[in-house]
Formats: sequence, structure tokens, C-alpha cells
Amino acid sequence: MTICPCGSGNSYSDCCEPIITGGQPAQTAEQLMRARYSAYVFAEMDFIFESTHPEQRLGYDHAGTKEWAETAEWQGLEIISTNKGGVGDSVGEVEFIARFTEKGAGREHHEAGLFKRQDGSWYFTEGKMVRQKPLSVTRIGRNDPCLCGSSMKYKKCCGK
Repeated sequence: MTICPCGSGNSYSDCCEPIITGGQPAQTAEQLMRARYSAYVFAEMDFIFESTHPEQRLGYDHAGTKEWAETAEWQGLEIISTNKGGVGDSVGEVEFIARFTEKGAGREHHEAGLFKRQDGSWYFTEGKMVRQKPLSVTRIGRNDPCLCGSSMKYKKCCGK
């Protein structure tokens, strides 16, 4: 039994393979996202193309995408969150991180993928790169409790 590369823990034949081969449609945006990741792992470029919304297919580089998919070493998929994209929805968003190695260097592709259901089928419409959120700096006053948890004032503890 081959475990599905999408990270579901299920067998490939019970998980993404039926969606990729057309045996069953993706029921949710997340299922389509997982199937698209698995399609990259197995270089199933016809599925990648067909699961992209028709309005977004212009300029698709089939050969270049296939070469990249075949040369990357796929490490795993992490679903961060989903927003809508369920069985009764017409749009959805799936934030994910796809990890892979390319030319010996570890890479992460962190994206918010947007999906649309049309005529009963889910399609990928576009992806927006997720940027790391800036660190927030909290100002602490001299008389505030110390952040270390000592229950002393900052000025008497770590603020010395």
C-alpha cells in the first residue's frame, strides 16, 4: 500500500488517485488542493492543467511545469487553514505549505490557494504567496510585571 503524499495518512488509491484519474470529483477545495499536491509528486500534469480554472490556463507551461515537478524531491504538504470550500460552498481558500528539495536546497512554498466550484467541479483559480508576519514588539514599562514570570517588577528583575 502506498501512502498518499498529500499527508492524509490514507492510501493513495483511496485518497487522491481517484480524483487525479477522474474516477471521482473532489468534494471540497481542500480535497482538490491535496490532489493537486499529489499530482505534482507524481508529475500528473494533465490533472494540474484540467483542475486549473479555464480562465487561468492562458500561458500554462506544460513542459516546464512537468520538468520542475519531476526534478523536485517532494517532502510533504501541510494544510494551515481552510476558509469555506466545503461541500455546499462555491468558493474556498486553502492556506498550505508545500515542502520540497530543489537542487539540494530545501524549499517551502507557502500559499493561500483560491478555489471556485463551477458546474459541480472545484477548480484552482489563483494562489497568493503568504508572507511571514512582522514581529510585534511589546513595550514594557519599568513598573510592569516582569515577562519572565518572577512576579517582580521589571525594573527589579530582568530590567536591571
